[in-house]
Amino acid sequence: MSDSFSIKDYQATPAPVAGAAAQNARAHAAAPGAATTSASSSATGAATTSAPSAPYAVAVGKNGIFEPSRNAFQRKCYSFIMQAMMYLCTGLTVGLVFFLIGYILVESVPHFSLDILTTKPSYIRKTIGVLPDILNTVYIIIAAVVMVLPLGVGAAIYLNEYASSRRLVGAIEYAIETLAGIPSIIYGLVGMLIFCQFFGLQTSLIAGALTLTIMTLPTIIRTTQESLKTVPAGYREGAFGLGAAKFRVIRTVVLPCCVDGIVTGCILAIGRMLGESAALLFTAGFAHTMHGFFDGLASSGATLTVALYVYAKEQGEFEVAFVIAAILLVMSLLINLLANIVGARLKARAGKPRA
Repeated sequence: MSDSFSIKDYQATPAPVAGAAAQNARAHAAAPGAATTSASSSATGAATTSAPSAPYAVAVGKNGIFEPSRNAFQRKCYSFIMQAMMYLCTGLTVGLVFFLIGYILVESVPHFSLDILTTKPSYIRKTIGVLPDILNTVYIIIAAVVMVLPLGVGAAIYLNEYASSRRLVGAIEYAIETLAGIPSIIYGLVGMLIFCQFFGLQTSLIAGALTLTIMTLPTIIRTTQESLKTVPAGYREGAFGLGAAKFRVIRTVVLPCCVDGIVTGCILAIGRMLGESAALLFTAGFAHTMHGFFDGLASSGATLTVALYVYAKEQGEFEVAFVIAAILLVMSLLINLLANIVGARLKARAGKPRA
C-alpha cells in the first residue's frame, strides 16, 4: 500500500464536518431546548475535525495523518528543467536567425554595387545585373496576391458564415489541408501541364502566378477562417438586431475585427512566394529579361530565387548569389512592414465612426 493516495480518492472520502453537522441536526431534533449548547458543540467539532482547504497540497500517510506531499521537490525540479529547456530552445532559435542574417550580410555587403542593382546581365559586356529578377519577383507577387486574396478570404467567409452542411465543410477543409501538404515540385509539374500546355500560356510569369495562387490558397483560407472564429457572436447578433443584412454585417462588423488575421495570412503567403523556386522553374522560366508589368506577365522571366539557384548552381557565381539572398531578406522585411502598416490603417479606418 502506498504512503499517499490521489486527489480523486481524497475528494471522494466523506468529510468529517458533514458528519458532525448531521449529528448536531439530530441532536436539535431530539432536544429543542439545547440549541445553544448544540450550536457551540457543532462549531467546536467542526473546527477540530475540519479537513485541509487545499487537498492537492497535502497527502495522507499510513496512519491517516495529513502530511506535506513528498513530490513537491520533484515538481520544483521538473518546473526548473522545463523552463531551462524553454529558454535554451528560444535562445537557439533566435541565435540561429541572427547568425544566418549576419552571415548573409557579411558575405554580400562587399559585393554590393549600384551596377548590380540597376542593370541587366549582358554576355557581351560580361556584366551581371539583377534588376530584371527584382522586377519579375515584384510582378509575380502582385499578380498572385491579387488573385489569391479574394479567393482565400471569400472561401473562408463561406466556410465560417454561410456553409450549413458539416459534411461539405469537412470535405472542403480536408481538401485544403491536403493542398497545404503537397510538395512544391508537384505544383510545378501540374502548373506546367495545366497552365503552360493545356491553357496555352507557355512558360510565363502569369503561369507562375497562377501556380503560386494554388500553393498559397490554403494558407490564406486557414488564417482567415481562424480569425473569423475569434469574432464574438454578440457582434453579429447586435448587428442583426439593428436590422442589418448578413452581407453588410460581414463587411462592416466581422471583417474589420479580423484584419490582423488576414494580414498575417498575406505575410505568410508572400513569404512562401518569395522563397519558392522549384515550382517557378517549370512555369515561369529563368530568362533574365526586363519588361513592363503586362508584357512581363506574358513572357518568361526568372525571379530572385530562381536567379539565385542559377547563379550558384549552374554558373558558380556565389558572390552574386549572396547579393540576391540579401536582397530577398530586405524585400521580405519591407513587405512585412508594408503589410503591417496597411493592416493598421484598415483597422483604424474601420474603427472610426461613420457619418
